[in-house]
Amino acid sequence: MVQSALPPYQMLSPNSVVCLMSPTASGKTDLAFELYQTGRFELISVDSALIYQGMDIGTAKPTADELAKFPHHLVDIITPTETYSVANFVADVGRLIDGIHHRGKIPLLVGGTMMYYMALFDGISSVPETDQSVRGKVNQWLVDEGIDALYAYLQTHDPIICQKLKPSDTQRITRALEVLLQTGKPMSHWQNTPKVALSHDPKWHWYGIIVTPDRAWLHERIGRRLDIMWADGFVDEVIALINEYPTLDADMPSMRCVGYRQVLEHLCRIRHECVVNHPTIHQYYQSNFAKLTDEQIIAEISANFPKKSTKTPINLWDLSCQDMKNKALYATRQLAKRQYTWLKQLALMDNPTITNVTIASFDSIEQVQKQFLQSHQL
Repeated sequence: MVQSALPPYQMLSPNSVVCLMSPTASGKTDLAFELYQTGRFELISVDSALIYQGMDIGTAKPTADELAKFPHHLVDIITPTETYSVANFVADVGRLIDGIHHRGKIPLLVGGTMMYYMALFDGISSVPETDQSVRGKVNQWLVDEGIDALYAYLQTHDPIICQKLKPSDTQRITRALEVLLQTGKPMSHWQNTPKVALSHDPKWHWYGIIVTPDRAWLHERIGRRLDIMWADGFVDEVIALINEYPTLDADMPSMRCVGYRQVLEHLCRIRHECVVNHPTIHQYYQSNFAKLTDEQIIAEISANFPKKSTKTPINLWDLSCQDMKNKALYATRQLAKRQYTWLKQLALMDNPTITNVTIASFDSIEQVQKQFLQSHQL
């Protein structure tokens, strides 16, 4: 991989693939719109939350009008009850790149899911997709005997992978067991197989644009964007999703998205009917919140707030709502922190045998505009 200046977009070769990579709320979407208007690009979303239909406000998804004007591939492609793996993403991107090049355009990948970008640039191991019947058996095993029994079995049959897992990591433990039962080979075996990356294919030239803006500036933008989300009805959006999908589960990837998890916890704390009466989320509510009294919940939440002397009665809904907003803000900032780490890791990747990847680093979206567009008048 080569660290280099970014050429103006007019100078890109027809076989180029451009990736615009930056933390959440940094302004990359507006730049993607600007580049789309040049007529040279098609947009591919690199966002593991924008794939879900009906999850619009909490994901800061472009509006319906914006998507009509600036179409994105890989947006609204599944429901919140469905799954979409990194391997699915890589396969879809490979197919899309070929199609976009065939139409005489350049793919512009834009989004903040760094795990997807690392799969494109560094590759993924050839771990097979899980058969649904095997997943069902493992899930039933989990219900019947609990995560301790599954972890004990995995320790016997794949001690290497267990060194990387916490005994409470239900998602990764069940995934490792699914692979073991389906293939007869442990997850550690599959993870040691050679990685395959789309960016290693010499028929394409990849340009990775890394933007790492000032963190204080980004934190302020994150706060403002969350304020807009709350005002636009983020809580109502989550309620609507729960009501629409009877099989939605609290442990599904869609409900683990930043912001959505915090809203779900708030709805459980205030005992909203959408969670109390839901066929599957009801189990999450029962396990974590149903046995607590309002007073216990208030005391638990109050521990997160500065002590204030007031005679005003504490309202559970208001207190829980503020706690939800605080936790969503913290979780989003932590997401941005992880994105910074991934971007630095990607910028430092070095493979002298790969000459068809160029990495360019910037401190702001404005710097990218100045160099990549070079005062192009739209």
